[in-house]
Amino acid sequence: MRMVDLYGQYLSVKDEIDAAMGEVMRDCSFVRGPQTALLEEELAAWTGVGHCVTCGSGTDALLLAMTAIGVGSGDEVIVPAFTFGAVAETVAMRGATPVFADVDPLTFNIDSSSVERLISGRTRAVVAVHMFGQPCDMPPLFELARRHGFVVVEDNAQSLGARCRSESGAMARAGSVGLIGCTSFFPTKVLGCYGDGGAVMTDDGELAQRIRMIANHGQSPKYNYLTVGINSRLDTLQAAVLRVKLRHLHDWIEARIAAAERYDAALKGVAGVECPVRAGGVAHVYHQYTLRVDPSLRDGLRAFLADRGIESMVYYPSLLNDQEAYRDISRCDGDMRGARRLPASVLSLPICSHIGVAAQARVMAAVKEYFGVAEAL
Repeated sequence: MRMVDLYGQYLSVKDEIDAAMGEVMRDCSFVRGPQTALLEEELAAWTGVGHCVTCGSGTDALLLAMTAIGVGSGDEVIVPAFTFGAVAETVAMRGATPVFADVDPLTFNIDSSSVERLISGRTRAVVAVHMFGQPCDMPPLFELARRHGFVVVEDNAQSLGARCRSESGAMARAGSVGLIGCTSFFPTKVLGCYGDGGAVMTDDGELAQRIRMIANHGQSPKYNYLTVGINSRLDTLQAAVLRVKLRHLHDWIEARIAAAERYDAALKGVAGVECPVRAGGVAHVYHQYTLRVDPSLRDGLRAFLADRGIESMVYYPSLLNDQEAYRDISRCDGDMRGARRLPASVLSLPICSHIGVAAQARVMAAVKEYFGVAEAL
């Protein structure tokens, strides 16, 4: 059993996907075609922002954000130590210093008290990475940003469709509450295409225009280079796929939540396992269903599942501040007790919108068997 049933998802919307891709093939407008502009309008409306700029990947979205806000040499950007490397990579690519903050070991999200300890006169931004489908607690980050004069960028690659508190305290879509929200359309994401893709969201019209220009070689108009840019464009075939999937996203998120609730009901109370925590004031979409397992048992459980044909994943096996690439170009919080607990204990189980009750039952039965919990007759 794979972590994500992408083929099952495709079959559920096959006719719509095939028709949408056929339309692009007939039009032969493969780069910046009409489907791309329509997707940007629909994503902006769905997320609740004024502007959406699609791009080549979630990593590009972060790089565009860092470039647009002027991050450069001498600046520092605070990012979580426990996450995927793109968030630190894009800071370093701008010549700035990644500063690694601790995370809450229950929610896996950045710890605002750690952020506060790390703020310096060089702090340009903090990146709130919404981990595994659950958004960060945003109001404390906004308060720190107001007091110290930096901006808040959201990495929403794993939590599109989730909800969190905005700066005013009102509930809003994750990715819409910071100055800039970045997301990824990698195939396994909550909203994924059939290749790489990403998008940047903002309510700031001038910032959106600058991001769009940077993503198109710094041109405005064509062949008039106003700044040094990159080539980062979502191709039209991917936009067509995403437009179809966006129409089903609400139902697919509900299916993920239902699958997570089935895991919760089956696994809560199993000794040696802690189910994901749902934090107050946010709404989880379960991009991953990540257990915390007794470190002495985690690798054994993973091998046990693999022997039964069940895939599982460790996101992430080491902290970013321990990675060779960042040892000499970063700094980090001296107190990383939350993050330090996670690499040896986290284990993500298969979950997606099309996992199926019977398939999920296999996973739950195997986990219980490993821990010696007898199934009720």
